[in-house]
Order: sequence, then structure tokens, then C-alpha cells
Amino acid sequence: MVDPLVVVIVACEVGLWVVLGLGLLARYVLRMRKVGGVLLVCTPLVDVVLLVATVVDLRGGGEANGAHGLAAIYLGVSVAFGHSMLRWADQRVAHRFAGGPPPWRPPRRGRARVRYEWREWGKFVLAWAVTAAVITLLVLVVGDPGRTQALWGQLWGMTVVGLIWLVGWPVYHSVAEAAGRRGR
Repeated sequence: MVDPLVVVIVACEVGLWVVLGLGLLARYVLRMRKVGGVLLVCTPLVDVVLLVATVVDLRGGGEANGAHGLAAIYLGVSVAFGHSMLRWADQRVAHRFAGGPPPWRPPRRGRARVRYEWREWGKFVLAWAVTAAVITLLVLVVGDPGRTQALWGQLWGMTVVGLIWLVGWPVYHSVAEAAGRRGR
């Protein structure tokens, strides 16, 4: 049997892309800029629905499991990366349907690439902090550490991902740039 919260998480993810798609469709294809703008501004409401569903599930006596941790991670990632994700989609649709400029691309190398990688990793740190705050909120709302133990395991997994990201991208590009400058 599928966990109902997993269904809500999937529905929220689908809902996010539907609201985003409708907003971009209204904005660029139908030329209804205000309607499109309102729809794009409404995308965070999907996160509110997920947070409420998670709290209701736990307050109703449910024991925290991986789905609750995933919901917390989803919220953290959405807060940290949501704006840049919307900008990414907006640039591509504007270019394709409204004659906008080509979408921005990250720098390929050099100091600009190093700054880009550290900025992206900084977004991850924000996502981690929001996830930790949501997990702490859920633990406090439930009031029973035994029923929320699984949430901390999800945060540990996210921490491992962040450490791999740190070494594999910002640190790697920083070292490569420093070595490249010394070799010139």
C-alpha cells in the first residue's frame, strides 16, 4: 500500500509543474502577462499544501517515516532553488515563444565558474537549513521523539549529498582554477 503522504508529495510536485506551466503559457503564449504573473507567484502555495499535509498526518498520530523526511527535503529545496528554477523555465519559454534573448548559461571555467559553483552550493546550504528547521518543527509539533526519529536520518542523508557536492564541484573548481592560475 502506498503511503498517502507520498501521494501528496507526488501531487504537489505535479501541481508545481502544472501551475508553472500554466503561468508560462498564460504569460508568453496567450499574452496574458498579469494572469501568468499571478500563477507564477502562486507556485509557493504548493509548498504550503505539502507542509500542512505533513503536519496533519503527524498530528493525527502517524509515525514519521521517509515520506515525512522527503516532504521536509522537498520544502527546503523548493525554498532554496525555487526562484532560480522559475527563472530557468521563464528564460527558456520567453526565448522560445516570445523572442526573448537566449537563456543564460553558467560560465564554463575561470573565476566566474568558481563563484557560480559556490553560489549554487550556498543554495544547497540554505535548502539544508530549511529542511532542518522543518524537521525540528515537525518534531516539536508531534512532541514524541520516538515517533520522529526517522526524520533525522533523512537529514543525515541530505548532509552526505551536500558534502559530496561540496568536494565535487565548488572545491574541485576552486582548486582547478588556482592550479590553472599558477600554471600560466
